[in-house]
Amino acid sequence: MELRRNPTRAVKIGTSTIGAGHPIAVQSMTATHTQDIDATVGQIEALYKAGADVIRVAVDSTKDAAALAEIRRQTKANLAVDLQENYRLAEVVAPFVDKIRYNPGHLYHHEREKPWQEKVQYLARIAADNDCAMRVGVNCGSVDPAKKEKYDAADSITPMLESAWEHCDFLDSLGFSRYCVSMKDSDPQKVIEGNRRFAEKRPDVPLHLGVTEAGMPPDGIIKTRIAFEQLISQGIGDTIRVSLTVPNSRKPEEIEAGRKILEDIAAGRVRSFVDYGLQTLNIISCPSCSRVENEAFIELAQQVKEMTSYAKDHAVTIAVMGCRVNGPGETDDADLGLWCGPNFVNLKKGPAELGAFPYDAILPRLKEELDIVIAAKSAR
Repeated sequence: MELRRNPTRAVKIGTSTIGAGHPIAVQSMTATHTQDIDATVGQIEALYKAGADVIRVAVDSTKDAAALAEIRRQTKANLAVDLQENYRLAEVVAPFVDKIRYNPGHLYHHEREKPWQEKVQYLARIAADNDCAMRVGVNCGSVDPAKKEKYDAADSITPMLESAWEHCDFLDSLGFSRYCVSMKDSDPQKVIEGNRRFAEKRPDVPLHLGVTEAGMPPDGIIKTRIAFEQLISQGIGDTIRVSLTVPNSRKPEEIEAGRKILEDIAAGRVRSFVDYGLQTLNIISCPSCSRVENEAFIELAQQVKEMTSYAKDHAVTIAVMGCRVNGPGETDDADLGLWCGPNFVNLKKGPAELGAFPYDAILPRLKEELDIVIAAKSAR
């Protein structure tokens, strides 16, 4: 079955090229601490052997950046760097990677007195000077605040779109076209709508598809499959990432799941009708990555799934996030949210903070709040 593809332009990422009819690339991200060079290289090689076209590594400090130089020396994989809040690290890491990912919503955290345009111009120059592609990574949990305040809180998609379009226009004005865009959310339907709307206006820009915080297999694969089937079958999408909450040793499963989804779509093995609006329990959890500050997060996500099974027939969303970068914002829309720090788990009810609890005390407290939420919804 020949898949129709949007006429996006080609973007070279190391030895891979996305867009312009090239095969859809499959990506993943390391879940090890970047400064642990042996563990990080080991995971990169495992992902590479599993068929990863691009592998992303998080860099959040100068020590991470220094480790990346040695990591680059030990692997031939195409590497992308995930810049966190310190965009200035780009010039340190660019010589060792093939792609730079930045989040428009995070540009405001560092050197706040500078306009975002100045920061993006700097990033584009660094990328061009070091033969790097770029990804404008727009995320539902960390949207450009200037865009978010313009719209009703219930509209999470339009602010993301406006931010993405604005950054594309600015990069174009700089003469930098070697970039792609991602529009990620934990809700497959929002991923579908956001990417469709983006592609209608900018069919030339390659899209990186993903459902963020998809969760544990098999649920996380199913959520991701729903979005990918709907988008890729319409010609939208040039590279993908399946984000799963799995132990470090199982990270190659993200690549295997991505390849299987692409094979099924190409063979026409897709759902003729997708209804994701079922009135049932929905647990979202972020992928295990190097930003996770306590690996107990992985076990906690599984424990939450098991403990809440009694609520499977109730329309309640619980978010389990693994770090301070995206956790606070990406739990806002859930009925109950947990974002994990090194020693404590922060519990939220919608955007309201309920307190921080030790890992061994969070489950009973979560159950109390879950029962309250179920009772309130049942009384409506």
